[in-house]
Amino acid sequence: MKNRKKILLNALLFFLIFALTVYGVFHGEDMEALREAVGKAQVQWLLPAIVCVFLFIWGESVIIWYMMRSYGIFLKSRHCFLISSVGFFFSCVTPSATGGQPMQIYFMKKEDIPIPVSTVVLMVVTITYKLVLVVIGLALVLFGREFLQQYLGTVRPVFYLGIALNVGCVAFMMLLVFHPFLAKRILVVGMHGLERLHLLRHKEGRLSRLEASMDLYQDTAAFLGTHGRLMIEVFLITFAQRIALFAVTYFVYRSFALSGIPALDIITLQAVISVSVDMLPLPGGMGISEKLFLALFPPVFGKLLLPGMVLSRGLGYYSELLVSAVFTLVAVVVFEQRLSKRRKAGLGHGQKHQMGAGR
Repeated sequence: MKNRKKILLNALLFFLIFALTVYGVFHGEDMEALREAVGKAQVQWLLPAIVCVFLFIWGESVIIWYMMRSYGIFLKSRHCFLISSVGFFFSCVTPSATGGQPMQIYFMKKEDIPIPVSTVVLMVVTITYKLVLVVIGLALVLFGREFLQQYLGTVRPVFYLGIALNVGCVAFMMLLVFHPFLAKRILVVGMHGLERLHLLRHKEGRLSRLEASMDLYQDTAAFLGTHGRLMIEVFLITFAQRIALFAVTYFVYRSFALSGIPALDIITLQAVISVSVDMLPLPGGMGISEKLFLALFPPVFGKLLLPGMVLSRGLGYYSELLVSAVFTLVAVVVFEQRLSKRRKAGLGHGQKHQMGAGR
């Protein structure tokens, strides 16, 4: 019952923010002119943009497939793609993308993958996913000052806030992984402080659950310490995955027969938006992403700014939402059928992997 209420609240929040975003962006605009402008976009340039969305989702599935093999768990690549789709769908519709990984763990459990293993794999995915944004953001601050002065203007404080939040997030996750005892001490002190301020109700057993959860971070530290080369490869795949999604805006730019702005500038501007909104508690960064696009891209799209935003955001976020939603439904059917077959066959987790069922 509690989970249903949470899902309902997230759904209501998503549609409320979506409605406010649509109103804020399109209120007072000539919708007929917008429709005509969007209709003139060249399809041959939009097709690569759609491919980039698939590559973005597929990139995480490659990482999951790759890391599972390091544990001796051999999943089929198409099943990894379904797990990846589940993560992206629930990340798109929940604040701060908090719903993605719990649902991925749920579906991995259906494949008899132990929760500690799936948690470590997804923890590594999260760290590298955030780390890519941190690297891009810090690289711009250190080496891209002319670029920031040329394009960002008044948006610069939002960008710096985004970098600070992402750096803080990655630093805290690394603290959890490599200094679990210090992290535990910080969390315990913080928990007691919130209880004394009556911001958190005291519950028996909360501390023991917290201590048990720290074991998972120790497992992550052990994995990172023994798989250095794998981590470098995962980071490079994640970097390519991110760039693929940022490149959607470049293909939209070319679809309007525009030229003159380097692809690197357009991709970097889209990266700036992602860095700025990634840690904000909004589903998919809705609202703020559109506003930042309209603030950053006038030098790129000119009079076609609003059509450019509609197509770029539509393909880069809403098509990702649609694609991942479709494959999430497929995942529900596929994994339930596989679970049912295994139960009928009487196969347990150990039997399944000894037989190499995932190959």
